[in-house]
Amino acid sequence: MTYQHLSQTERYQIYILMKDGKTQTQIAQLMDRHKSTISRELARNTGLKGYRPKQACLLAEERSLGCRNAAQITADQWNQTVDCLLAQWSPVQIANQVGISHETIYRHVYADKAAGGNLYQQLRCQKKRKKRYASGRDRRGQIVGRRPISERPAHIETRSQVGHWEGDTVIGAAHRQAVVTLVERKSGYVVLAKVKNKTSDLVSSAIITKLNAVTPLVKTLTFDNGKEFAEHARIDTALQSTTYFADPFASWQRGSNENFNGLLRQYIPKKRPLSTVTDKELRMIQDRLNNRPRKRLGFKTPNEVFMQSLNRVALRV
Repeated sequence: MTYQHLSQTERYQIYILMKDGKTQTQIAQLMDRHKSTISRELARNTGLKGYRPKQACLLAEERSLGCRNAAQITADQWNQTVDCLLAQWSPVQIANQVGISHETIYRHVYADKAAGGNLYQQLRCQKKRKKRYASGRDRRGQIVGRRPISERPAHIETRSQVGHWEGDTVIGAAHRQAVVTLVERKSGYVVLAKVKNKTSDLVSSAIITKLNAVTPLVKTLTFDNGKEFAEHARIDTALQSTTYFADPFASWQRGSNENFNGLLRQYIPKKRPLSTVTDKELRMIQDRLNNRPRKRLGFKTPNEVFMQSLNRVALRV
């Protein structure tokens, strides 16, 4: 049988099972891997702070670059690449012309930077580059009954109607506990809930509980592809809503939620354990952000815009 390298998802599974107190043999059995594979992974990719899946992926990638089987760029290809970079072509455009992958070009450009070169200055985006694992595809399996965002009615994009929500989870330090964030697209009105674990059962229960009081203004919800949203059918049944899922690695499709999560981090930094965040503090954060005037709302607050719609619905009933 051909050996397959551990994937990013499998490394996160190892991390979670270790946190759960499982032995290497038990982890191997649960993951259907040979125990030597788990032993070798931990020996090679454990850092000073223990085994961390993101760090393990980076270490494995760095070793693969030195592998004799790794794709190499020839001198002629590099010279042609440099000429194109100086002409301010993007690595994707160059890849099509030179016949090598844009990932290989990026690696060589940043190796040039580390050696004191300035080719990186020709890149259109000079932010620190992050590796996109799985070539932009979701390797975590499929959510049963997943309804893609491409099926969501186009008028929702205009933000002309209150009732269309985006949902996500924000993780605390050491990946313990989570905050469920729900943002209404037109008004920017937000609802927050803390869960002890990021399981689909707890997350779906929190969403139903928090939105149950405003069910008339819950028409659709849009989530990312996290498995904590696997019980979307249960949510739709309880709230009489329709759930959609953004494309993998396309956070901009849930821009309202992503922007709000940035605001939330001003109050709850990534390094802060969520065990220290009380429900009272969450309500304070929710109220403060819902009552902050927004320029795009004509300096009305999200609370004002949302409650106006809720009152109109109540009058019709």
